[in-house]
Amino acid sequence: MKGPKEKPEADDWMSRTQTVADNIRLRGFEYVMRANGGYLSQICSAAEILAFLYTRALKLEPAGSPISPGPFTGVPAAGRSYSSGSIYNGAKAPHLDRFFFSPAHYALPLYVALIEVGRMTADGLAEFKKDGSTVELIGAEHSPGFESTTGSLAQALSQAGGVALARRMKGDTGLTWVMMSDGEFQEGQTWEAFQALSFHKLDSIRVIVDVNKQQCDGPMDSVMTIDPLGDRLRAFGAHVVEVDAHDLAAMDAALDQAQPGKPLVILANSNPSMGIPLLEERRPILHYLRFSSDEERQKYAAAFQAMKEASSCWKS
Repeated sequence: MKGPKEKPEADDWMSRTQTVADNIRLRGFEYVMRANGGYLSQICSAAEILAFLYTRALKLEPAGSPISPGPFTGVPAAGRSYSSGSIYNGAKAPHLDRFFFSPAHYALPLYVALIEVGRMTADGLAEFKKDGSTVELIGAEHSPGFESTTGSLAQALSQAGGVALARRMKGDTGLTWVMMSDGEFQEGQTWEAFQALSFHKLDSIRVIVDVNKQQCDGPMDSVMTIDPLGDRLRAFGAHVVEVDAHDLAAMDAALDQAQPGKPLVILANSNPSMGIPLLEERRPILHYLRFSSDEERQKYAAAFQAMKEASSCWKS
């Protein structure tokens, strides 16, 4: 648990973290415009979550020089050079945290976050979606920031639970973090994983969920409701804190609410059009932005230009 923070220090970190979040939106929006589409609503909903994780919550090895993504060299095999995407998070050590990124389709927001915190080179984004690149549209174990392949959805929590249990047996003091999307709670494996976390009393697990209430087929409650999510998780033995995903102070306060013997779950309720209100015109389907006409693309280009001009800290 963290000790009490002095107000000036708290203001300082929140200002820095909010700048990172704002730049995640801008850089992500810029790429979506350049690529003529992309996962823009996930950039909007998860910007503060990712900024908070990388600048405040995660205890990682400090960033050195940003890493330039190399080509995909093949799956692990004898005699073949291979490195996991976890190298972007620094070296692994008993006292440091491990971070499992579960919603692999959120790869673009993660890559942009790595750039904004100095862990990946900005030109690495030019490799996004290219054949032979590790900077994949749907992240895999070799992709920047990924510990493991986590898709189809909902596999990372089980993986992280196994790692957390092994770390406890080894005497590690670092935490094991998982970021999830709320759509993963429509998957049975998620609930099996929480049963295991509860049974083993894995209180070294921290789960933060982007609750944007959207999935590829539309609003969550129109496909298969997961509500009341907090109550269901509590019934499975988790300690749950519900916060506003765009409130940095609330997410920070949630970290101090961990309880012995229970995994901590932070349900971060988010707005999938946060910062880009033009996206509201596309409801109810917000999952992936494809421009329907030149006119619509021009509207988004104008919105991006206005957003860029309003920023006092944006560097492309």
